[in-house]
Amino acid sequence: MQPPIVAPSLLSADFSCLADGVSLIEKSAADWVHLDVMDGSFVPQITFGHKMVTDIRRITDLPLDVHLMVVHPETLVEGFCGAGADYVTVHAEASVHLHRLLTGIKKLGCKAGVSIVPSTPLSAIQEITPVVDMVLIMTVNPGYGGQTIIPTCLDKVRKLKDLKSKKGYEFLIQVDGGINLDTYEQAIRAGSEVLVMGSAFFNDRDPGSLIDRIKRCGNVKAV
Repeated sequence: MQPPIVAPSLLSADFSCLADGVSLIEKSAADWVHLDVMDGSFVPQITFGHKMVTDIRRITDLPLDVHLMVVHPETLVEGFCGAGADYVTVHAEASVHLHRLLTGIKKLGCKAGVSIVPSTPLSAIQEITPVVDMVLIMTVNPGYGGQTIIPTCLDKVRKLKDLKSKKGYEFLIQVDGGINLDTYEQAIRAGSEVLVMGSAFFNDRDPGSLIDRIKRCGNVKAV
């Protein structure tokens, strides 16, 4: 068993000193920087755009994991890929021509991810799982940090893990929402390979010890 990938979300960092937040992620030995892009339409909040990703790319070599919680993501992916994103994840609920969008992300040189909210069944993305590099199962309703995990969402993770195993797919299974000291083991046991952590990471007194504890659970090697 290999350690899970941990991707702290800058959404929970202090926006007045994001460079310090990135530095904390690096020093903690976490794997990726997760960037939640919200447009105030697909989800209630507004966060940041291409320039933020460009600026963060200049100060870290860690993989940048961009999660687009936006309507019309097809109009934005080129900008985020060009800004230095490594992974770009879009929502199945936000795109009619999902296969075209995901293959387009890959042509732009980024890894392509697809995400679903808690109310969307796994069957909604089953047809495009052969082409994706990552599937993000939202374990809370997106838009706010610090929420409590919805336990039934982990059932989707289990089903996705089974599908991946049966079909021989290589996509990563990511979870986002309510992942903390009380829930990370449940997420890993269900089959999660990439854990997004927000407030649980940035509010911890010793994030390095937190990451070390999670890594000891084991699951998948960071790529």
